[in-house]
Amino acid sequence: MMQTVTSRDGTPIAFWQSGSGPPLLLVHGATADHSTTWRIVGPLLAERRTVYAMDRRGRGGSGDGPDYAIDREAEDVAAVLEAIGRPTDLLGHSHGGLCALEGARLAKNVRRMILYEPAIHPEGAAARPEVIDRIEAQAQAGDHEAALVTMLRDMADMTPQEIEIMRSQAEAWEARKANVGTVPREVRALARYVFDPARFADVQAPTLVMVGGDSAPFVRRTGKEVVQALPNARLLALPGQQHGAMYTAPDLFVAEVMGFLEE
Repeated sequence: MMQTVTSRDGTPIAFWQSGSGPPLLLVHGATADHSTTWRIVGPLLAERRTVYAMDRRGRGGSGDGPDYAIDREAEDVAAVLEAIGRPTDLLGHSHGGLCALEGARLAKNVRRMILYEPAIHPEGAAARPEVIDRIEAQAQAGDHEAALVTMLRDMADMTPQEIEIMRSQAEAWEARKANVGTVPREVRALARYVFDPARFADVQAPTLVMVGGDSAPFVRRTGKEVVQALPNARLLALPGQQHGAMYTAPDLFVAEVMGFLEE
């Protein structure tokens, strides 16, 4: 069931509800929408939770604003949390992890929070302007397939195996291709973003920061920085996984998420 809420700047934000149980809000990453990142794990989570999966601004059922900023995305997350209206768990992936973390600063009803490889620092390929420019040029030329592969391989640092698993989900792959044009603005915003630990001192929700055990070293460093910034957080590395554990090891991913939420 789709619902919408109006964010602080007037942008309509769509979210979908499924399942039953305590509420859990899912915030997807780059190129995704509510139906892609969570395609495998969403129904598993909905067996034990009322799942709310939002479309971040600029894609799917959500609207867009004239000026993109991570602050606007944080307001979007907070608006959906407010619409749910009761203590809610929050799960964000990649760029959506950053949006969730920032949204938790604004919201008053985050019960527990899980961040999978939140995109905090523009290190590695994500910091290279030529990669952003190539994605933008490919998307503008209509080659969304090439733009998506470039983003996943050269920015998200996904393995060929992870990319092929995603490509095998044909409907979700097409949705990602349609959304790839939003990537340059998000990465440019990330390049300007300054992670200030002091800003998160009041985020009291118990938090699990998850990373892939085989992810790049800077991903693990980022995870540690987030854990150190939050008053009640811990780090967990998923053995043998990288950026897309919800695709490559969905049972493991769900087990760790639910284990933490049910503590």
